[in-house]
Amino acid sequence: MPFDVLFYAFMGVFFMRTTLDIDEELVREVMRAAKAKTKKGAIVTALKEYLMAKRRQELRDMIGTYDDFDLSLEELEKMRHEG
Repeated sequence: MPFDVLFYAFMGVFFMRTTLDIDEELVREVMRAAKAKTKKGAIVTALKEYLMAKRRQELRDMIGTYDDFDLSLEELEKMRHEG
């Protein structure tokens, strides 16, 4: 598997050029689902979506469920609006 990495910075943001062997059909499917015009766009979108899903799961794991609060949905809404 080829793996070439090049780091460069632009206005304090680091970018990385990488060569990977990825299933072409999988990339095309992600391009369709993400409505991405380029492979790069599809892969960046997929990585961002993965990280957002992971963060949501971590947050769920930290706070538990509404059952853990022993409050109704109405009580939670009232607390939110009262500040």
